[in-house]
Amino acid sequence: MRRAVILLSGGMDSVTALALAARENEEVYALSFYYGQRHSKELECARWQAKHYAVKDHALIELDLSFINCSSLLDKNIAISKEETDSIPNTVVPGRNMIFLSYAAAYAEIKKAEKIYLGVSQLDYSGYVDCREPFVKAMEIAINEGITWCAEGQGKIKVEVPFMHMSKADELKLGNLLGVDYSKTWTCYTESEQACGVCPSCRLRLKAFNQLGMIDPIAYKNKEEVCKC
Repeated sequence: MRRAVILLSGGMDSVTALALAARENEEVYALSFYYGQRHSKELECARWQAKHYAVKDHALIELDLSFINCSSLLDKNIAISKEETDSIPNTVVPGRNMIFLSYAAAYAEIKKAEKIYLGVSQLDYSGYVDCREPFVKAMEIAINEGITWCAEGQGKIKVEVPFMHMSKADELKLGNLLGVDYSKTWTCYTESEQACGVCPSCRLRLKAFNQLGMIDPIAYKNKEEVCKC
């Protein structure tokens, strides 16, 4: 039986990856994290999507990452960067995907899942070093050395990154073919009932919808200020 673990944030990328995993595997196990992120509304979407795709189990892990006090996603006293820069954006949470993949590997071992889906893209790098292919390949090696049944030759875990070399627009196009309901996804970095439309994450999302001539189904506040990407 083909089993997979999906790292499910509730955002556009992870939900599209979930739709793909559900199509390609017989059993899917979802793993979400509350780590103090100010945009925790994404977890509401993760719960909805997990139920929609009838995942076998959906685990929510609570982590205290408050000691990482350099990220605007964790420290509300730091304003979220709105403009693109050549430097590392202050929305980066150091080691986040490394931490998440470690949990996913342990979850995969107990479920005997041979795949972990991660919805990252190198084309959307933007200073996030843990979204690059070299990082994913290194983590895959570490996982297979650190998980007992893999290290003993009983199986192997593949970290699937289907969007690594895809633009956000191409990912959206695939999601449409898979029937993804993007009205039940959350991308914005801000702590709000409606998306801001101007943070870096909203900009990438809106650009993809605009490139395909589509209207984003989620609500944005201050519509006159929404980025015309």
